[in-house]
Amino acid sequence: MDLPEPEEPSMAERVFVQFGRKFQHLLDKSTIYLKSRWAFSAVMLFLYALRVHLAEGWYIISYGLGIYLLQLFIGFLSPQIDPETEGLILPTDSSEEFRPFSRRLPEFKFWYSATKAIFVALFMSMFRMFDIPVFWPILLIYWIVLFFLTMKRQIMHMIKYRYVPWSTGKAKYKGKESLDTPGSAPSGKAK
Repeated sequence: MDLPEPEEPSMAERVFVQFGRKFQHLLDKSTIYLKSRWAFSAVMLFLYALRVHLAEGWYIISYGLGIYLLQLFIGFLSPQIDPETEGLILPTDSSEEFRPFSRRLPEFKFWYSATKAIFVALFMSMFRMFDIPVFWPILLIYWIVLFFLTMKRQIMHMIKYRYVPWSTGKAKYKGKESLDTPGSAPSGKAK
């Protein structure tokens, strides 16, 4: 039985695949530039906030963006395996084996998802059909209350299961301080 030969992809499909590869390559190269990535996202968020402020609209999109960013942040702070459902897996005593904290949402995925959401919100703010009239102070107060209640719950969870979702980096140890005075010969060696 003869199988039909697979069709060659169209020009549009090839261009789309090529663009996807180049974009993924740029993302892969950007993983080491933590501060630059977050600075870029902060600038984009500032531009979005400036657009919303000057145009006085799109508050419902801003509210949705805020809720989404809060959800991402909670995922970033949460452990991959929840101690409430899986039981205690984090060491509780200094004699237990050290296990590094693994996040439910890694930093790069957090940044990438947040940046995509900011771009989508910025894009949606270009169209009047997404400018749904709402009383924005109510949304702002509700978001602030939601933020504080959610963060309180997350902090209580962190205290209860004794984990810290960040580290200050690799431990640095000081070497032995030299007992020699400046200008004298090193101890143990003759001139």
